[in-house]
Amino acid sequence: MADAAKITAPEKPAKVALVTGAASGIGDAIARQLLVDGFRVFGTSRKGGGPAGDGIDMLTLDVRSDESVAACIGALLKEAGRIDVLVNNAGYLLSGPVEETTIEQAKAQMETNFFGAFRVTKAVLPTMRAQKSGRIVNVTSLAGIVPLPFWGIYNASKFALEGLTETLRHELRPFGIKVSAVEPGSIKTPFYSGDHKTSPSEHYRLWHGRFIRKMAEFEKKAPGPEVVARIVSKAVQARNPALRYKVTREAFLFPFMRTWFPAALFEAGLRSGFRLDDARY
Repeated sequence: MADAAKITAPEKPAKVALVTGAASGIGDAIARQLLVDGFRVFGTSRKGGGPAGDGIDMLTLDVRSDESVAACIGALLKEAGRIDVLVNNAGYLLSGPVEETTIEQAKAQMETNFFGAFRVTKAVLPTMRAQKSGRIVNVTSLAGIVPLPFWGIYNASKFALEGLTETLRHELRPFGIKVSAVEPGSIKTPFYSGDHKTSPSEHYRLWHGRFIRKMAEFEKKAPGPEVVARIVSKAVQARNPALRYKVTREAFLFPFMRTWFPAALFEAGLRSGFRLDDARY
């Protein structure tokens, strides 16, 4: 007869998390944090590559493509059999004056930052709903609450994702699926120095240059992506996660000021900070 003291209950399989845009920066940090938290982590990138030898399974995913999303989620479910956490992180920053942004550039920005998250969310919901459980965390931005000049289409994409997050939170609650937004301010990553920029004409060059220099000052003082990863971990593991989780000092300060200051005063302060009303070189 087996020794009863040695009989133990089988270990529960690790919960499964999917992090989009996990090849570098914030996504990589989130994937690593969730791995430390005990999740089985799948990360994605458009090329399918990523950090090697760290226990993170990298999948190929282009969030702009219905076929790619279906193939990615299908491969994950075939391998893991379930999905407990989705972190919609994939995205990029399009910077430049709205007037000088092409329709094609604007559509591409929305296709990745908003419709990408929409596609992946739709693809995981049937499984989460059948499980009667799940967590969805959308990485939005301070710019989705307080828009900045020269980031017009990026602001719009994050405002849209904020709205989708609130709607999903209501619709999915009866199925045990909890939804939150994580709103970083400035974070020290290659995100801000990417290739998706327009070159402003002489009409905007003065003010755009001042804006870029001010944002560079914020970036120098910014924390690394690990701070975002820790907040995502908090949102994922909270029994009753909040709607919004803010990351960095300005992510707390700017929405507070916008809420409590008269609109004209807040707008004047923002314009003054970026010297948008000063026509002098």
